[in-house]
Amino acid sequence: MIDVVFYFQVHQPYRLKKLLPNDKARRLDYWDTSLNKMVAERVAERCYIPMNKLLLDAIERTDGQFRCSFSLSGTVIRQLREWAPEALDTFVALAESGNVEFLCETSQHGLPSIGHFDEFADQVAIQKKTVTDLFGKPTSFRNTELIMDNAICKKVEELGFDCMLGEGADRLLDWRSPQVPYRPLGCERLKLLLRSYSLSDDIAFRFSNKQWPNHPLFADTFADWLHDVPPPAQFVGLFMDYETFGEHQNEQTGIFDFMRHLPERVLEDESFRFRTPAQVCSEREAVHELNIDTHVSWADEERNLSAWLGNPMQKAVHDKLYAMRPDVLAAGKKLPELVSTWRDLTTSDHVYYIATTHHSDAEVHDYFSPYDHPHAAFVTVMTAIDALRAEVQKCLATPEVKVVPAAKKTAAVVEPASAPKAAKKVSKKAPAKPAKEATKAASSEAETSAESDANGNGPSAKASRRRKK
Repeated sequence: MIDVVFYFQVHQPYRLKKLLPNDKARRLDYWDTSLNKMVAERVAERCYIPMNKLLLDAIERTDGQFRCSFSLSGTVIRQLREWAPEALDTFVALAESGNVEFLCETSQHGLPSIGHFDEFADQVAIQKKTVTDLFGKPTSFRNTELIMDNAICKKVEELGFDCMLGEGADRLLDWRSPQVPYRPLGCERLKLLLRSYSLSDDIAFRFSNKQWPNHPLFADTFADWLHDVPPPAQFVGLFMDYETFGEHQNEQTGIFDFMRHLPERVLEDESFRFRTPAQVCSEREAVHELNIDTHVSWADEERNLSAWLGNPMQKAVHDKLYAMRPDVLAAGKKLPELVSTWRDLTTSDHVYYIATTHHSDAEVHDYFSPYDHPHAAFVTVMTAIDALRAEVQKCLATPEVKVVPAAKKTAAVVEPASAPKAAKKVSKKAPAKPAKEATKAASSEAETSAESDANGNGPSAKASRRRKK
């Protein structure tokens, strides 16, 4: 039997207002709430709600033979709770079907796995609780943009996961197949399932490209390609952005009809079945040990970290953000919203928008970015970081106050905790905003562009850059 493993990534970031260094941003008010709300509602209407219904129908039509998996970032879950709860309900319905697995990731869809394992573990713990409360306890993991190396895989295993998803990059595998389970070097229990990038991108990028020789792509054609995968294939990993359906490629491209007919076409061959990542990892053994000695991701032609850390501006933002973490956590003991705001700034989209890559990769970056130019994105995020840092330092410099027990029937006296006797005045501070209000004004994402292609077809023909496997 060969397992077909569909995995869909669902993510929306909190996009920033277009900030300039001289702008006087109100306290922690950095987010373009109207744009974030508009995008969340639009994608829910175009993609999440209709596609979730389509998948539920596929499960019913196939008597439960169709299975798939998802990962929803913590930021998109918060947005759906706030602006499109009916869409979140449809994801819960998929979980309740028993045929859909929901994976864990970092809560803010960020890059803490790049040298900041303490923050990585904290965000994974936050996300694990969120996923458990909504969909059930996750046992499989996907890192932001499938970023992995030996150290990350080892940390994921230490955090208790049995299965992890990764990119089947040519430079990683050389002559080996992406269609068998692997054991990352240094791990004892964790199994790694890799993406078959060519077949995945036939759906995610090339489906609506009229210059592609295989356009239009029909379900029976794609099913035949799956049925023809060569030995030693044990599974086929079809991993892609969920916004592919209805947002990046609109309904008029035929993408919904394609997915509606595909399950039955695949199941016509009795040697094929649908499985979730957890099922594959529990039913199959790792075939080989895999040494992932450099970072691998599913982004851009290079499939490394260059999409987020490929130029000095991106590195400056990343380094400055994570250098703030100790102070942010200390200040967060008094004002927790400082931590949530900082974490939303760590969302990987903010540095993705700053990429200065060229050729076909540049077109994809531009499609997802709400900015006219990478330098505008750099100025905006740096302005927000500087404003947040000022708030953090202000918080740390403000002495704590304590209530001195007063005699019976005598009003309590409020004094600075450690201020000298001469300093009797305590500067008045506006009360901290409730966490929910801070959440509403939170951060932004690259996965779905604020400005959809005029034809709704997402990245153009150039995005078919990805090589056939």
